[in-house]
Amino acid sequence: MKKMNMIKRWSLSIAVLLFSGWILIPVSIFSQPKDINTRVDSVLALMTLEEKAGQLSLFTNDWDETGTFIKKEYADYINQGQAGGLLNAYGAEYTRKLQEMAVNHTRLGIPLIFGYDVIHGQQTIFPVPLGEAASWDLDAIERSARIAAVEASASGLHWTFAPMCDISRDPRWGRVMEGAGEDPYLGSAIAAARVRGFQGQGFGNADAIAACVKHFAAYGAVQAGREYSTVDMSERMLREVYLPPYKAAVDAGALTVMSAFNELNGIPATSNHFLLTDILRNEWGFDGFVVTDYTAIMELMNHGVASDTADAAKISLEAGADMDMQSAFFQVALPGLVRSGQVPEAMLDEAVRRVLRVKFELGLFDDPYRYCSVEREKTQIMKPEFLDASQDMARKSMVLLKNEHQLLPLDKKVKNIAVIGPLGDSRRDMIGGWSAAGDGEKATSLLDGIRDKVPGANVMFAKGCDVTGNNPGGFEEAVRTAEKADVVVLAIGEPAWMSGEATSRTDIGLPGVQQQLAEAILKTGKPVVVVLFNGRPLTINWIDEHIPAILEAWFPGTRGGSAIADVLFGDYNPSGKLPMTFPRSVGQIPIYYDMKNTGRPFDAQVNTSSKYLDSPNEPLYVFGYGLSYTQFEYSEIFLDKNEFTLNESVTISVKVKNMGNMAGEEVVQLYIHDQVATVTRPVRELKGFRKIMIQPGETVKVSFRLTPQDLAFYLQDMSYGCEKGKFTVFIGGNSRDIKSVELEMK
Repeated sequence: MKKMNMIKRWSLSIAVLLFSGWILIPVSIFSQPKDINTRVDSVLALMTLEEKAGQLSLFTNDWDETGTFIKKEYADYINQGQAGGLLNAYGAEYTRKLQEMAVNHTRLGIPLIFGYDVIHGQQTIFPVPLGEAASWDLDAIERSARIAAVEASASGLHWTFAPMCDISRDPRWGRVMEGAGEDPYLGSAIAAARVRGFQGQGFGNADAIAACVKHFAAYGAVQAGREYSTVDMSERMLREVYLPPYKAAVDAGALTVMSAFNELNGIPATSNHFLLTDILRNEWGFDGFVVTDYTAIMELMNHGVASDTADAAKISLEAGADMDMQSAFFQVALPGLVRSGQVPEAMLDEAVRRVLRVKFELGLFDDPYRYCSVEREKTQIMKPEFLDASQDMARKSMVLLKNEHQLLPLDKKVKNIAVIGPLGDSRRDMIGGWSAAGDGEKATSLLDGIRDKVPGANVMFAKGCDVTGNNPGGFEEAVRTAEKADVVVLAIGEPAWMSGEATSRTDIGLPGVQQQLAEAILKTGKPVVVVLFNGRPLTINWIDEHIPAILEAWFPGTRGGSAIADVLFGDYNPSGKLPMTFPRSVGQIPIYYDMKNTGRPFDAQVNTSSKYLDSPNEPLYVFGYGLSYTQFEYSEIFLDKNEFTLNESVTISVKVKNMGNMAGEEVVQLYIHDQVATVTRPVRELKGFRKIMIQPGETVKVSFRLTPQDLAFYLQDMSYGCEKGKFTVFIGGNSRDIKSVELEMK
């Protein structure tokens, strides 16, 4: 008898038949019942052990000079029903061909799931996530993820390996680019917003993609800031600082979670039952599937917790991992482990159920090709409104770090402008790392943006030097160019490849001879504006001390150059605030705003207090910091009550006045400090923020509602609750420059 594709959209409903070893199943079992669990179980009942293990196996697509291609061995896996999905395969026509292999050439026709690192855009590229976090604009962040999902789904993708929810206090770790910075409250709000953006209102219209929460857990705390390194911390630190953003993303409905590369307290995350089962599933109620990071199961042998392929597959499945990315250890080992009785088939089945359930939720069983429309791909990529949103997000992300004598905004009537620096005319660097299918040649460079903004000006360019390397050969030309200008815009920082995965640095200053270039340009006596490109906080002490104006642009995306020009020339008033502390030197790392006091806090008059001999304790720029082209004045803080009980809340208000002549947005930030507790508490904790537009001369009242839950923490016995006592409430425009008032909970 000819092999039949069991999970077709059949039109007849017939009884279950057994014939020549094959089971014929009526369509009603697969496509008619509304309950997804029933449909999942109907598929699971048909599967062999090899097919089950295949559903738990994710393989990579590859690239060469001809474009994307699938390796023969992976194509064979698909044709044999031994693959559950592919990563790095995109394009509506290409993914359709791959999906046809799974649906038409295999016994059961179970569709593949296609995943990709759609981190900050698919083809329309937005600022890197750390830059987006600097906007403190949750609606804009959700919108950028929504647009990324529309483009990705039109490109045949079902799934993105984002958002990265790792809190990090160490800018040596290059992957801080991919996250939301150092604070769990801000990080949680952004994680939820990005999940909502990716997954939209659901998957009915095939313009949404499944989010993947990563890297679970605490990957941002790798020792020495070194990629793939060890993590070791107390459970208190884990629960109070590192877990909240992951939970926020799960609570927002994320369908999948990715286990981290790191170990935590001696157990690699991929085989960590405490993380993947006790916390993720049992405490948080997560019912999606867990995918490992790339080859993470194989790496259990390097960690020294698994002796061979079968051992690694067994302990990761037992811990709660459901899909093996790229190792093929599940595919190779699980059938034999089940047959030998070392792994219960029920455990394997539960992992398969989770994977199948997500495929059903995405609608792939009803229509495997619903994400493979070439017509839709032609109309849903880089639409004008998407590009406009990218430019707007980039403007919102920029942080004005310094602006002496109101050098910025620049006058559009300026006649001669020198754009100098290795990043001044680099389109590729505008889109940053992890830029998915983005094309850097379609981006606007800083030079492009300025020339478009002031077409009547003489805009000159000199590279000066490379981003890296020690060759000052271009300095003379750069100096000559600067001397002809009325103002110099100096474009310096990191190249795109220097931020992201596997880009840890021990020196986070300006690479190469860029500072020497800045010194040479400053000696011309011309007004200098530094535009900084980077995916992490940098140590830029000399720049801060000597350059009058500094604009943090991050890697701003496809329309980055246009967005920078909008800010430089005052068409947009910068409103970004730092989501991560900028240290003075690597010797201060880790440094973050919500550190705890010591028994000997710093006192300049006391020699034996907590301090450095060669540096201030304070960072270069604090968390939440960012200037505007206008000035905001804060009133004293108003409380609707000075005391409250466990059954009450407090309304906290402040008036903010725009004292300048330009409308501007201000991020009003609320912090608290528990003065006396049974467990030491941070000196400040962010508990709320509002981003508001204020017209010149206008005063706006901003109110926050504080509840006992906002004051809760993990007590001595690790139960979660709050304690009565006195609290200090702070409100201001950053974590340092703030008003304060005392509040008591009785």
